[in-house]
Amino acid sequence: MSPFSLKRQLTVWGSALLVASTLPACHNRSPATDERPSQGAAQPVARDDDAAPDSEREEYVADRVSAEHSVAAPAPAPPPASALAEPVARAPAPEAAKKVSLGKAELHRREARPMKPSADALAGAPLESKPQDAAPAGGNTFEAWKANAFVETAKDPLSTFAADVDTASYTVSRRYLVNGQLPPASAVRVEEFVNYFKFRYAPPETGTFAVHLEGAPSPFDAKRHFLRVGVQGKVVSRSQRKPAHLVFLVDTSGSMHSEDKLPLAREAIKVAVKNLNENDTVAIVTYAGNTRDVLPPTPATDVKSIHAALDSLTAGGGTAMGSGMELAYRHAVKKASGSVVSRVVVLTDGDANIGRNVSATAMLDSIHKYTAEGVTLTTVGFGMGNYRDDLMEKLADKGNGNCFYVDSLREAKKVFETQLTGTLEVIAKDVKFQVEFNPASVRRYRLVGYENRDVADHDFRNDKVDAGEIGAGHNVTAVYEVELTGEATEPLATVRVRAKAPNGTEASERQFPFERTKLRDTLAQASPDFRFAVAVAATADVLRDSPSAEGWSLATAEKLAEGATEGDADRKEFVRLVTQARALKGASVRGR
Repeated sequence: MSPFSLKRQLTVWGSALLVASTLPACHNRSPATDERPSQGAAQPVARDDDAAPDSEREEYVADRVSAEHSVAAPAPAPPPASALAEPVARAPAPEAAKKVSLGKAELHRREARPMKPSADALAGAPLESKPQDAAPAGGNTFEAWKANAFVETAKDPLSTFAADVDTASYTVSRRYLVNGQLPPASAVRVEEFVNYFKFRYAPPETGTFAVHLEGAPSPFDAKRHFLRVGVQGKVVSRSQRKPAHLVFLVDTSGSMHSEDKLPLAREAIKVAVKNLNENDTVAIVTYAGNTRDVLPPTPATDVKSIHAALDSLTAGGGTAMGSGMELAYRHAVKKASGSVVSRVVVLTDGDANIGRNVSATAMLDSIHKYTAEGVTLTTVGFGMGNYRDDLMEKLADKGNGNCFYVDSLREAKKVFETQLTGTLEVIAKDVKFQVEFNPASVRRYRLVGYENRDVADHDFRNDKVDAGEIGAGHNVTAVYEVELTGEATEPLATVRVRAKAPNGTEASERQFPFERTKLRDTLAQASPDFRFAVAVAATADVLRDSPSAEGWSLATAEKLAEGATEGDADRKEFVRLVTQARALKGASVRGR
């Protein structure tokens, strides 16, 4: 054999051996938890054909997996284009199901702080603490709050809190559940679960608010009752609202490359533009390694220019979020006035890792002067893996705005189409609630949720204290769990609502007696809205491991919600999510 032939033969054999040696590794490589879950006992939620119109199902549901047939399919990387329209239903991995949430001792720490998860954060792994103002290195981050405990009415009859119409917590938790994972306990904020849903409260005949009060026995404890305080804001039609100047601040950093981030954000803005008026204007600012003016203030009717600017956006580089915020606010404040709604809308995964003002505190300090001049803020979150829920919620709170999370085109339409008028037209600011319980009628009480909206009782009438904002047509619902004294016939409580006009500096106050006639003898006699609100609040309380909800049954909450859907697609979906949560909770217990 010639040297040349020998060399060629050895080369062929060497190549064959190299290929063979790599096959086992390719075959056996285990993907990360957030890339590909394996099959588990807990089944994904089954979606019925009556849950929503066909068009909604096409946008939202990727895999219809029945309770009898759960198939674990590999998730492509990067996410598929279909993620733009719908989150993918997945079955949980057995190991992931074991890692449910923060333990009670960790959850009960009063100080709110960002929580940095481990690499398998999407599986709901236990989270480690991180200094509050540090920029996390990666992973989804949430703030943990101690759940409200029962209060003796004789010692402290006053419960005071700020309004909250954010919904991000519910949507984030829904994404975890749809993907076969329990949300971390710190991701669950009860009030945002409840206020995600529309309740059929009658609007006010005059004034800004109508208050609706109702109570009924608890389905979880025969010795307790639930009370509901519902507030309905006045409705302002699209044609009646003030002209709006919107500055869309779009994160175009490298972390936004996946289909459920920047591409979905672009489509969300297009939905918003479609629903603006001829007197509205739109500007677009982006930030990555640096900031950039992409579109100067442009009439909302110039759809071609706006779409062209949006379609030109690509992801890449670092995340100079703080610098982007400053630039967007400088643009917005130029048009701020009592006759124009001037709002910054941030679309991001919340990651901020370079440049000035990386922390929430630094960002808030830099924009405070603009907030005082009337510029409001909406934060809209996208994606998973490095989502900064803690930052997004804090910015919206201090920016006098709202916090949303968008996980699908369907949700984008809900936020930017259905809720657009209310989001833009603020009808009242610094809205505070104070419920004064009557010791003769109520022995103990606890507010279910609103922990991060707590207001000191003595600050209720201090109009310098910042509180929440309510938009046109918005519902605000609060649920209390109470123990009654038994024989008293006096009112249960007095509900006070204090708020300023959108451009006002002094607040006005109204009060409403919570008469015993509002208390139903049985839960079945309560309105469907009441029963559904209790079911949602109870589910969230269980998911966040509240000590007061220990022993509560998700099956009871599911049954309660199921009987109060009233044909609403969002409510039907919630029932399916509770079914999923029950399966995951069961898998978690079995796996311990």
